[in-house]
Amino acid sequence: MFIARVIGSVVSTKKDEAMKGRKLLLLRPLLVDEANPTQFRPGANTIVAVDTLGAGLDEMVLFCQGSSARQATGMKALPVDAVIVGIVDTVDVLNKKIYPAKK
Repeated sequence: MFIARVIGSVVSTKKDEAMKGRKLLLLRPLLVDEANPTQFRPGANTIVAVDTLGAGLDEMVLFCQGSSARQATGMKALPVDAVIVGIVDTVDVLNKKIYPAKK
């Protein structure tokens, strides 16, 4: 599993029949910053993932890729490589809460 922030959505009106009705979100994976392990930094890549949970823009999510993604409920027969499997409530690193950030 990986952590990412939802940065947008993808609309595809023509797609594999099995994918009809599936919400697609654009994710930016997050990494714990090695210089400051109490912060995240964005990864360099962008992922399109099937959303099965109703995640929204700017939310932090957990996602799986590859064969693990197809183990999520209802994904076994779909041509998917990434699936959102959780919406993150909090993250603690080295006994410090880094998400949600203090306001």
